Amino acid sequence: MEIEKSSTFLIKDLVSLIENGKSQLAYAANATMTITYWNIGKRINNEIIDNQRAEYGKQIVVSVARQLSIEYGRSFEEKNLRRMMQFAQIFNDEQIVVSLIRQLTWTQLPVAYKRALN
Repeated sequence: MEIEKSSTFLIKDLVSLIENGKSQLAYAANATMTITYWNIGKRINNEIIDNQRAEYGKQIVVSVARQLSIEYGRSFEEKNLRRMMQFAQIFNDEQIVVSLIRQLTWTQLPVAYKRALN
């Protein structure tokens, strides 16, 4: 009886440790993904601004999206790159992004965009 009770407490503690670890991993992955997407958007925006040509900007996003989506999948298609660019433009300070990461996941950020635009 005592062993069963001890075993039950041990299992509860282990489950808690595992779930906590999974939560921390998910948070770290989300934070890394969000800051990576912000940096990608910022870098593309800087490239377009440096070349100061609207037509160049359109072409480069299409070209980059083709190449990145082949290598890294659908997350880097043109529409997603444009979202990353918009994200970096709206939240142009990395410290703001770091603060947002604590509160939002990447999938929640479009809602934050709309709020920032209004």
